[in-house]
Amino acid sequence: MRVLHFFKTYWPDTFGGIERTIHAIAKGTARYGVETDVLSLSKMPRENSVEFDGHMAHKAKLDFEFASTGFSREAFGRFRELSRKADIVHYHFPWPVMDIVHLAVPPGKPTVVTYHSDIVKQKVLLQFYRPLMSRFLKSVDRIVATSPNYLTSSDVLEKFRSKTSVIPLGLDEADYPKADEATLAHWRSRLPPRFFLFVGVLRYYKGVHILLEAAKRNGLDVVIVGDGPMEAELKQAAQQNFGNIHFLGSLPDSDKIALLELCTAFVFPSHLRSEAFGLSLVEAAMFGKAMISCEIGTGTSFVNLQGETGLVVPPDDADALADAMKLLWDDEKKAAAFGAAARERYLARFTAQEMCCAYDGLYRELVDPV
Repeated sequence: MRVLHFFKTYWPDTFGGIERTIHAIAKGTARYGVETDVLSLSKMPRENSVEFDGHMAHKAKLDFEFASTGFSREAFGRFRELSRKADIVHYHFPWPVMDIVHLAVPPGKPTVVTYHSDIVKQKVLLQFYRPLMSRFLKSVDRIVATSPNYLTSSDVLEKFRSKTSVIPLGLDEADYPKADEATLAHWRSRLPPRFFLFVGVLRYYKGVHILLEAAKRNGLDVVIVGDGPMEAELKQAAQQNFGNIHFLGSLPDSDKIALLELCTAFVFPSHLRSEAFGLSLVEAAMFGKAMISCEIGTGTSFVNLQGETGLVVPPDDADALADAMKLLWDDEKKAAAFGAAARERYLARFTAQEMCCAYDGLYRELVDPV
């Protein structure tokens, strides 16, 4: 069986949460005999069309970007070419150009779309896009939500509930080898002995500005890994803190793993529905870390269970976040218990093997319906 994944960006151009999910599905379903191609856009399509972990990352020329959406004339022809070879086309939503390509160049194959997120920020443009979005989602064979929380809280998914199933995102622990002693020693020498860790792209919905305010109130050390459009603004805001905010920028996975091993707990203050799942929470759970997140009606509260794997606080509430951080800081036994439960939940619900087994079953159901 051959599957074509289609999304606006992929490795080596970018490797964020959705890209990591595509990689995990491609790598994990290979053991079931699934061959994978991935089509995405790139400013350098020739150089960046490469083999990656047993599958091909194909590129179409990125012409321009508008409102976080990449546009490409070449994508239509490349999609036609690659979809002809596929048994299934697997879309990753949202990306409006993908909808247009699908409708303009019907693949004539079974189609599945992983619904990663509602469109939250572009409310004005959404009014114009909504008819196209509805037509696209109506035309695909199956829709996959990444958590039961998102399925029940999304007005869009509610309209397509009859053909929507839930497959949680998962990660392969083999991609996260233990940090070596030299790397651990390096970060021990640079950072305080105890700290909270945040990992993510510094975007508007991540709530890092709320985390800075909470850390100013409780005085606890916070390490921030990642870069992004909010970086300069956040660094300027952090000058009001008392030297307890440590911006490390974007780091290789080896360093991120070391910080996950060393941190006291993981804090994830995303306060808007644009944070549909929070794959960084799965990473923290894999490493057995207590978590703090916000209740925003999405998968973050499916990964991090209040009072079981960590604490869930109201969104955009610096006082509540500061108090939750203080509680885990002061009660190391509770933090350890939350961390152990988080590790068990990862093993039970969020491994790549669990996710890929479910997708393989869905693929085979679509190709050979009973």
